[in-house]
Amino acid sequence: MNEATWKYVRMHADDDVRQLALRGSKDSDVDMSTALQQIAGLQIARRKLPSWAALDGLVYPSHLSMEQCSSEATARYKAQLAASLCHAARQMVDLTGGFGVDFAFMAPIFRQAVYVEQQEELCRLAQHNFALMGINAQVVCADGTEFLHQMAPTTLFFLDPARRDKNGTRTYGIADCTPDVLVLRDELLTKADWVLLKLSPMLDWQKTVDDLGRQWVRQVHIVSVGGECKELLVLLSRQGEGLRLVCANDDDIFEVSHPLSFSSPSLFPDQYSLFALSSPLYLFEPNASIMKAGCFSELSERFGIRQIAHNSHLFISDSSIEDFPGRKFQILTVSSMNKRDLKEKISPLRQANIAARNFPLSVAELRKRLRLTDGGQHYLFATTLANGEHVLIVCTKA
Repeated sequence: MNEATWKYVRMHADDDVRQLALRGSKDSDVDMSTALQQIAGLQIARRKLPSWAALDGLVYPSHLSMEQCSSEATARYKAQLAASLCHAARQMVDLTGGFGVDFAFMAPIFRQAVYVEQQEELCRLAQHNFALMGINAQVVCADGTEFLHQMAPTTLFFLDPARRDKNGTRTYGIADCTPDVLVLRDELLTKADWVLLKLSPMLDWQKTVDDLGRQWVRQVHIVSVGGECKELLVLLSRQGEGLRLVCANDDDIFEVSHPLSFSSPSLFPDQYSLFALSSPLYLFEPNASIMKAGCFSELSERFGIRQIAHNSHLFISDSSIEDFPGRKFQILTVSSMNKRDLKEKISPLRQANIAARNFPLSVAELRKRLRLTDGGQHYLFATTLANGEHVLIVCTKA
């Protein structure tokens, strides 16, 4: 970019890109297309990559590349994972470079780091940005699969297969992404000690393990940020044996050593004691990663809690658990759906934060029926008990 374009970007960094596009620039030296891309990229980076957004001179790619790139939080997680595997490691090779966020956070762990990307524009950006950040990287403009075929062995491969087909349609299945790691798996495992895959959080992790081969999968990480499941990370290796499942939700980490033998969790012994509330009862809602993993029996056993019903995924205990990986509430009252109960226990409320778990009505339908506005200090869980009865559990944060 020329100096006039850089100046325009800095001057309008906080402005609405659509309005800027309509107004244009009076300075003919300003490359408006480039400037608008940089401003839009910077505004996304402030949300996803705050430490990068603070760097003056960083160059951003197209909107699609910015939306698809990892967040800083998930990239740091992958860097910690790589560091735990590869002490004094020789080399990592990222075969699907993209904007290079994951690569940039993992590269400093290794003595040599190779970024491979087939788009020339992304390679130019990577060369510029890595130098600006002081990252010693080898940037290779090539097709990742072709590069794999001719390269020597390495310590770790990282791949984030593109989840769009040639028509730009979003895909989720492993075989539908590019490159197809199912086809490359044996070669990847032959040429590296470790293979780390970033896959769609939409995938069923157990089917993914079966597809990739149980004998090769060593770890599965379900990574959530701010209560939203963001990534499924799968680590493969010919080394070692067994499988470890890690549910990471911000600072909450829940690990399971033998995750392929889940059993049904214990149920709360008597649903009617929920209505009596003769002693304090606490309700627990697992975080997003545990919900995705489905390891409810392990959760129940480890914390001594009982599930309300098999499909409700809400747990009850008569004691508060400080280190529970999820949200914690104290139950104030429980209402059935009959008019008398609703009038006595729900009508006094004016607002509540509503969640529906295994319940026939949506949150919007419940809010309309109960005439409750959103927010406040009360939390209302609409769910179904083991006997099939629909109930509303009113709580406050514990």
